[in-house]
Amino acid sequence: MAQVEATTERIIAADAERVFDALADYSGTRGKLLPEHFSEYEVREGGDGEGTLVHWKLQATSKRVRDCLLEVTEPTDGQLVEKDRNSTMVTTWVVTPAGEGRSKAVVTTVWNGAGGIGGFFERTFAPKGLGRIYDTVLANLAAEVER
Repeated sequence: MAQVEATTERIIAADAERVFDALADYSGTRGKLLPEHFSEYEVREGGDGEGTLVHWKLQATSKRVRDCLLEVTEPTDGQLVEKDRNSTMVTTWVVTPAGEGRSKAVVTTVWNGAGGIGGFFERTFAPKGLGRIYDTVLANLAAEVER
């Protein structure tokens, strides 16, 4: 099984602290940022960054739905890590300053992919599809914090 990785980033016209706080606000802002690929969103514990346990279903394709139960940690300033209890998937959000009143948000998701021909297709197409989904999340985040 090879590791599969999808990464996307965006420069946002808001300071890094504001962007990070919006991302870490699972009980409020985060649910509003998610496109139609996410369903059954529910905060089960916490709700603000470290210690949050959040559930959703992610429909990456018409046939592929992933049931996610994510534990959230904040290993360093400006970083959120979401580890899925149901799979090997780990999503890391990093928000850093990018000049006066601007920040850079980077989201990277990694997981252990399938083997064989199915794994080849997963490694080839899944990062692009997931990247598009997270591009939408980052665009929604920008719209939320740039108001």
